[in-house]
Amino acid sequence: MREYFLIALVAAAVTYLLVPLVRLFAIRIGAMPEVRDRDVHTTPTPRLGGLAMYGGLVAGLLFATRQPWVAQSLADPNLAGGQTVLALIAAGGLITITGFLDDWWGMDPFIKLGGQIAAAGLLVAFGLYLQWIPMPGTAALSLDSTLRTVITILVVVVAINAVNFVDGLDGLAAGIVGIAAMAMWAYSIVLSTTMGDTRINATAAITSVLIGICAGFLPHNFHPAKIFMGDTGAMLLGLVLASSVVTVTPIDSSALSATINRFPLVLPLLLPVAVMVLPLLDLWTAVVRRTSYGMSPFAPDRGHLHHRLLDIGHSHRRTVLIMYAWTFLFGFSVVGASIFSVPMIVFVGIVILALIALFLMALPRLRERWQGGGGGGGGGAHAAGRRRRPEDDSPGGLATDPMAG
Repeated sequence: MREYFLIALVAAAVTYLLVPLVRLFAIRIGAMPEVRDRDVHTTPTPRLGGLAMYGGLVAGLLFATRQPWVAQSLADPNLAGGQTVLALIAAGGLITITGFLDDWWGMDPFIKLGGQIAAAGLLVAFGLYLQWIPMPGTAALSLDSTLRTVITILVVVVAINAVNFVDGLDGLAAGIVGIAAMAMWAYSIVLSTTMGDTRINATAAITSVLIGICAGFLPHNFHPAKIFMGDTGAMLLGLVLASSVVTVTPIDSSALSATINRFPLVLPLLLPVAVMVLPLLDLWTAVVRRTSYGMSPFAPDRGHLHHRLLDIGHSHRRTVLIMYAWTFLFGFSVVGASIFSVPMIVFVGIVILALIALFLMALPRLRERWQGGGGGGGGGAHAAGRRRRPEDDSPGGLATDPMAG
């Protein structure tokens, strides 16, 4: 446990100390674009914060190789041929370069997608891939070389873009990914104490680094932000989080069924979805929303979940904290289910709690409608309740919209 804390501390310290230097560099090279109509921030803010995050990633991983217990896990020949650290540094470097070029010069969405696929492919090339997928019951779906390549790349690319899509408010992406990493870390610790599987210990090490990166960056990025992570950081966070999913999933199904409660083999699949529920939901609804209006799924708009929370009356910070709470609720509820023997009704209760939370978040809008005469007037565009196209939204949108160039 002490080693994981030290790894997170090193990653946090290096990230925190590098951010001011990266900020000066971003300003010098002009990676500080003018405020757009859809942006939430009102003054030009430098991007490229992901460069500091990458420095924290490299420092945290290299420090981890000096910790006896963790180093043994990361060098496990059954995981990426013992080259887990090199795989993450190489793939992380490629995705960081891709994000850097996009934040600085702008990049065609499909070229950027190609960079994401290449980074995911690099992980597979090093041997960091899904070997099989846990299924309900006692069986597991074994993957051949083609399937494991395709599915692993798909998981990584979806995670990258899910984090990128949710990166629209100061501190939002870093906080959500940090909470997701803590949930994944807690789950891996639970498994490792009962199984002693080195793959699980590697997951704990990777998530420790990820927690440190987010913790080191947040003081500079929480509202009002001094720097944005940009696509450079958002895509890096998505890739590292996806890597933790890849390492935690292919474990011995027979051992897992003996150590975990009545959700034995589904949990490795359920937990990544739970901790990423908000980014994935935002990604899905954005694609559906944009294509339904005949727009490209990569076109920027102002219809993300965090924009809707702002529109119904929540402040910038309150919106971020609400989304933190949602991520914590879903992620740690599933982790709790893996530790304590609970009936399936608990998950039904979680869904009900989420709906209640959604209702409470809508209260500012309801008050606005009541004060405006029940929605018949005086409530503005929101009170009228008409269906709007994304481009009809008023100025003040997201800070970084993924794949928008």
